[in-house]
Amino acid sequence: MREEMYSVEQVADRLGLHVRTVRGYIRAGRLKAVRIGKQYRIAHADLEALTGRPQPASARSGVALVEVSSIVQIDGIDRASADRLGTLILAGANTSHDPAHPMRVQTVHDEDRDRMKIVILGGAAATAEVLHLLEAILDGGNGLLAREAGDA
Repeated sequence: MREEMYSVEQVADRLGLHVRTVRGYIRAGRLKAVRIGKQYRIAHADLEALTGRPQPASARSGVALVEVSSIVQIDGIDRASADRLGTLILAGANTSHDPAHPMRVQTVHDEDRDRMKIVILGGAAATAEVLHLLEAILDGGNGLLAREAGDA
């Protein structure tokens, strides 16, 4: 399937903007463009993304977008350990994933029950990676979360 490409002038006409404004959007990274020779070309999907009307994922790639939501509950974890675990999980979730489909991770600690909940929203593969990281941290016997970690 061939995607329609527009020149800077065509984009400016379609949006009612000055050509310099469109070039500024390109330079600032607000509008994706490909430079061919001395001219920029803008894909239809990138123009739609700029205007806030992106095509559905199934129309873009022919594959349905899959998102997984997971809630992990960890009992018997104190506040300091929950903070350390939250930092590690957030760092793992924010590295090397598709920026078009960012992961969302939230953590909550209930001090009265020594319970932590981690909510993970993202693609299936990325969520699986975070869950594997979580399992390695909890089952690793590395002392990162043990109460005696503070005694060392």
